[in-house]
Amino acid sequence: MGYLDNSSITVDAILTKKGRELLARGRNEFNITQFALSDDEVDYDLWNPDHPLGTAYYGTVIENLPLTEAVPDDTQVMKYKLVTLPKSTVRIPVVNIGNTAVTLVQGQTYPITPSTINFPSSNQTFGYTAILSDSDAAFLSVNQAAPQAALASIPAFIGDTEAATTVSVVGLSFTLTAKPQPLADRIATITVIGNETGGRATLTLTVKKQTTATATN
Repeated sequence: MGYLDNSSITVDAILTKKGRELLARGRNEFNITQFALSDDEVDYDLWNPDHPLGTAYYGTVIENLPLTEAVPDDTQVMKYKLVTLPKSTVRIPVVNIGNTAVTLVQGQTYPITPSTINFPSSNQTFGYTAILSDSDAAFLSVNQAAPQAALASIPAFIGDTEAATTVSVVGLSFTLTAKPQPLADRIATITVIGNETGGRATLTLTVKKQTTATATN
């Protein structure tokens, strides 16, 4: 881990594997059209309204926090993205998916239709990202595609261990379909995130163990 010198404004950027591939092709294929900002490194608990030197110093500690170097692994960074909201917005939009828990059996389906409280017209262009923590528990499919899903900056913030079994999709609505569980009940989580406004909601999924009927003579 390295740190940037925060005595001056510095932009430190490194390319992902995909970025390097596009740059190597040439012919203007490497063309940045969108970017996202986040404040993962900021600890807002350090905001000090009791600072003896007055309001100009409330955020001094935050402003002097060291910045970590750029990391190309999007599963480890950009967890808390900054969003642009209308000036009149007085409440942070909240993603709502209805229930917080659901229990299914093999083959049973469950629809997920996210909405954004306090900002109903948002997330209709880039949609929502739905992340299923365990692909052995269920299938996760898109019911209604987002108009510009391919351009969405998709959050993935999971650990390396879970990456192999995690499924992420982008859309406006989704469907869960439970997979067979021959040995035991399986529990997974589905996290739904607004790609335009931020905010997230989590659903706990339980898929029940298969039961086999027995006949007596």
